[in-house]
Amino acid sequence: MMNGGAKVLAEAFDPAAVAPEPLPAVVAELNGNGIGGGKAAAAAGDGGKREIVLGRNVHTTCLAIEEPDANDEFTGDKDAYMAGVLARYRKTLVERTKQHLGYPYNLDFDYGALAQLQHFSINNLGDPFIESNYGVHSRQFEVGVLDWFARLWEIEKSDYWGYITNCGTEGNLHGILVGREVFPDGILYASRESHYSVFKAARMYRMECVKVATLVSGEIDCADFKDKLLANKDKPAIINANIGTTVKGAVDDLDLIIKTLEESGFTHDRFYIHCDGALFGLMMPFVKRAPKVSFKKPIGSVSVSGHKFVGCPMPCGVQITRMDHINALSRNVEYLASRDATIMGSRNGHAPIFLWYTLNRKGYKGFQKEVQKCLRNAHYLKGRLREAGISAMLNELSSTVVFERPSEEEFVRRWQLACEGNIAHVVVMPSVSIEKLDGFVNELIEKRSTWYRDGTVQPPCLAVDIGAENCCCALHK
Repeated sequence: MMNGGAKVLAEAFDPAAVAPEPLPAVVAELNGNGIGGGKAAAAAGDGGKREIVLGRNVHTTCLAIEEPDANDEFTGDKDAYMAGVLARYRKTLVERTKQHLGYPYNLDFDYGALAQLQHFSINNLGDPFIESNYGVHSRQFEVGVLDWFARLWEIEKSDYWGYITNCGTEGNLHGILVGREVFPDGILYASRESHYSVFKAARMYRMECVKVATLVSGEIDCADFKDKLLANKDKPAIINANIGTTVKGAVDDLDLIIKTLEESGFTHDRFYIHCDGALFGLMMPFVKRAPKVSFKKPIGSVSVSGHKFVGCPMPCGVQITRMDHINALSRNVEYLASRDATIMGSRNGHAPIFLWYTLNRKGYKGFQKEVQKCLRNAHYLKGRLREAGISAMLNELSSTVVFERPSEEEFVRRWQLACEGNIAHVVVMPSVSIEKLDGFVNELIEKRSTWYRDGTVQPPCLAVDIGAENCCCALHK
């Protein structure tokens, strides 16, 4: 019979002891909203189905926390066990990274030079521009990153305020909060294809929110936007403009949004525009003929994610707004000997260093090359899908390729595809090579030949989702 330490040691070298359980097929019924919230039912391997039930914890796998045995300090059994778990987890990460296509994360990075800083608890409490009593911070790196983005979005150092957030959602929460503070009685307008965090913000802040229709491309329908503005002319407008929608990668026409506001009788002192540029906010400046996201236009704030196109190993983001607006939100905090206008209190002080490191290494020219590579590879993927008779769409300013949702959930999970209704997408990032895209398409073609072999089931019509010109169903091909 094994004692506790021996059992732990044995498990450390037994792959089955901590191997993750196979994930059952997931059928998400979330009213058809959000990634993974599609209405298409998918059978599990055993023929059963499983629904995600909100408010219920679903444990697919769990590595329990166990108290160390009394003699662990001498035997080293626990350390050996944990080393084994971590080694196997790393192997899993390596394998899953090979089939990562559906989510907008750049996995091509090397931050080995920053390992020397992992021994420090770096916390950027409070305002990035005001020193606090906490001395272990990275504000000098943070302000350097913010200045870089201020130049990118054309706003003077003296005219902007910003900070490095914990994620893209926090950027949206902050941008919309600033808009609400500037216009306490304002109405939030957002296209129905906006990121779910925008509608989360409306609920959190108890804001009146009007959803605006979208075009087939996914961008905001400014005709519908105008109708809704005219119905609420007595209240200021707070607008979320998408610089790349979550599912289709559609870019809202910022100039047309501003023109629509002006034509509807809204002067510049009666509207606030937040630009959600989570992914494409950093790509757009490097796309030829792309419309500019610039503070020279009457916008209030811009946010991007740092862990997406930049390629940061931890979730983070950048939020920049006008100095004129931030005073409505900022408060003195005696405990910190600083001011604070951020959403969070403590903020990850390592993230600014990672961003600073990458921006210095790549620079504008490096990012331009990566953007061109992504767009080129996205067109290649769309071409291969259409050649194979698979419905597919690619917006002009996007690297997000939308196509028919694979009918087998095992395939969806294997390639980590993001799905909504009858469509799925691949986000072509700098870490996605032509070889990876070829492997994906070849496997998809092979699988489709079995899914639709007997003719009883046909590929879905996607004319409503991506337009008849992009649909390859029996009716439109």
